[in-house]
Amino acid sequence: MTPDLWALPRAARLGQAEYPIYSDYRDILTVIGWLSGAQGAALPESARWYVALRLFYRDFAAVPPAQRQAAAEFLAAFLAGGRAPQKGPAPPRLLDWQQDAPLIAAGVNRAAGCDVRSLPYLHWWSFLAFFDAIGDGALSTVVAIRGKLRRGKKLEPWEQEYYREHRAQVDLPPRPAARTLGTQGEEAAAKAEHDRLLALLDG
Repeated sequence: MTPDLWALPRAARLGQAEYPIYSDYRDILTVIGWLSGAQGAALPESARWYVALRLFYRDFAAVPPAQRQAAAEFLAAFLAGGRAPQKGPAPPRLLDWQQDAPLIAAGVNRAAGCDVRSLPYLHWWSFLAFFDAIGDGALSTVVAIRGKLRRGKKLEPWEQEYYREHRAQVDLPPRPAARTLGTQGEEAAAKAEHDRLLALLDG
């Protein structure tokens, strides 16, 4: 996908047809919950992707099987705000959309100049723009402390005190382990999940 980053897409062009999507930020946060394993943790990754695609496309059943891999790729690019997907291993997780919701809402509301939760509709890319504009505040403090703890760096005295007082807010729950078909290395596991996803979608 080569999106127009000045536009706010509400449909995915797959082949010669367009398929409407749910683009409100609340819908996308639900999709992210399934992809991250916050929802349906007991399900294999391929099944959670299937649910996410059903939640993202207004009529996923109308997407031809030959276009369903492209549909998944569009979803991934849409979640990233139309930016090029990151190559290499995923960076350490420093943010949790559910656990950090109060901090995120405070920062986004400040950037937007209103409480975005009261808006009947806000496109995910507009929400991301407000999110990217979050400056100093509680969220940046929590994320910075998580980053230091992840790298084994010493906390400043005020950070140590903040961590002691807000440990439940700073510590992230572990992500559910991805269920894979084998243990032949990361490439084999990734390919197995990819093949399972395609088989499930085509079936």
